[in-house]
Amino acid sequence: MSGSLQNLSELDRVIHEPARLTLVALLSSVESADFLFLLKESGLTKGNLSVHLSRLEEVGYLQVEKTFRGKIPHTEYSLTPKGKTAFQEYRKKLDPILRHSRANKP
Repeated sequence: MSGSLQNLSELDRVIHEPARLTLVALLSSVESADFLFLLKESGLTKGNLSVHLSRLEEVGYLQVEKTFRGKIPHTEYSLTPKGKTAFQEYRKKLDPILRHSRANKP
């Protein structure tokens, strides 16, 4: 197996899951986002979104701020420095894999 394809096994498995990759990519482009924004943009169900956000929070990639707007709960999510670094590393490791596949196109 070539060196660039071996990088595939080095990808962060937490981020590599498609739903979490979508969420991390969304959050990497904004300072913070609320639950409804992430729900709309990701296309996930409320339950599925909650599970994936919880997983990202468990590993320290996500900061969660829960407040109230009047009597209505409001939850904001943002990437932690650890989450930003993990996403940068993920992209750095994925890039050679994508370049390799483009170079070996028939």
